[in-house]
Amino acid sequence: MGRSLYEQLLDVTVVVADTGDLHSIRKLLPRDATTNPSLITAAAQMPEYAEVVEQALRWARQQAGKDANAHQVVAKAIDRLSVEFGLRILSIVPGRVSTEVDARSSHDEDGTVAKAKQLIAQYEAAGASRERVLIKIASTWEGIRAAARLEREGIHCNLTLLFGIHQAAACAEAGVTLVSPFVGRILDWHQAATGRVYRGAEDPGVISVTRIYNYFKHFGFETEIMGASFRNLGEIRELAGCDLLTISPKLLAELQQTQAPLPRKLTPEAARALTLERLPVDRASFERMHAADRMAAEKLAEGIAGFSKAIVALEALLAQRLAELEGRRGIGLFAEEIFRVYDLDGDGAITREEWAGTDLVFDALDVDGDGRITPDELAAGLGAAHFLPR
Repeated sequence: MGRSLYEQLLDVTVVVADTGDLHSIRKLLPRDATTNPSLITAAAQMPEYAEVVEQALRWARQQAGKDANAHQVVAKAIDRLSVEFGLRILSIVPGRVSTEVDARSSHDEDGTVAKAKQLIAQYEAAGASRERVLIKIASTWEGIRAAARLEREGIHCNLTLLFGIHQAAACAEAGVTLVSPFVGRILDWHQAATGRVYRGAEDPGVISVTRIYNYFKHFGFETEIMGASFRNLGEIRELAGCDLLTISPKLLAELQQTQAPLPRKLTPEAARALTLERLPVDRASFERMHAADRMAAEKLAEGIAGFSKAIVALEALLAQRLAELEGRRGIGLFAEEIFRVYDLDGDGAITREEWAGTDLVFDALDVDGDGRITPDELAAGLGAAHFLPR
């Protein structure tokens, strides 16, 4: 009997589960796991994780003090919830977990450094080594400089929302532990811009990650490359040999169920044999290259906006749960506010394009599957029975 694509992939690439769902991680048993605010928000809405959410809120209330308002408590609870999920993931996987800094700090170098240190302090207080945690930061210039500072203090970083070679080169020069170029989102942009359907080696996302891999290996950078945000098995197959690939549970299951040859496409030896030019990575060069790369500029801004929205959704969810725990009238209190954040054109429904977050959360909220989230669907998804009257 032949070997599955998943088994063959494990021979040449470290597989990382792209999920916050502990059940999926137990089933798949990857080496590492990575989460983001959208995935944490999705997991936090699952009934089986109600206790995790409540523990985070009770801890946050204790830390903030009885006189602190709901927003102050929720701010602490978000960090705690990320760490709580991270600790549970670390009890399952043998490797590392990525925990994300609030995307709203993506252009705040000092704020990013401070938040990363707070997260690591919580992990270490719970007995987890910082060597097993990657702080996930958006690949803005400020984010990359923050990561350089953190790496010098032994806090390892995963630079996410990476779409261009200039971002990757700056991360490598900064000594970042790992970068996560977004394969599928690059494909999405090019297909929308050109109307073409790309497959296999011609996929723009595959081309981008291959270029980054070859650049790092050619010049001997130790920064690891982890392809992320996949749309299909073809993208994964074309990147066999990449240092790491972070893959959704759905695609991981498809890999396990598919038997076919999987030749290695990326090798350090082939990369070293190429003729490449080293890129400048000062701020002026970075900003010039970023402005010239319309895809990277648009997708980075869109990604930050999407993850920021996910944080706002998580804040709304936790605020309601806090009100319930403390016996206050909170059901629906924040649902209308969060709906206005997402409903960009004010037409009374949130489309997938307006959502700009993970498809997993959108699909969970879009109960009737019509591609539009109504106020009632959002309220129900956030645990609210209805919107309170204005």
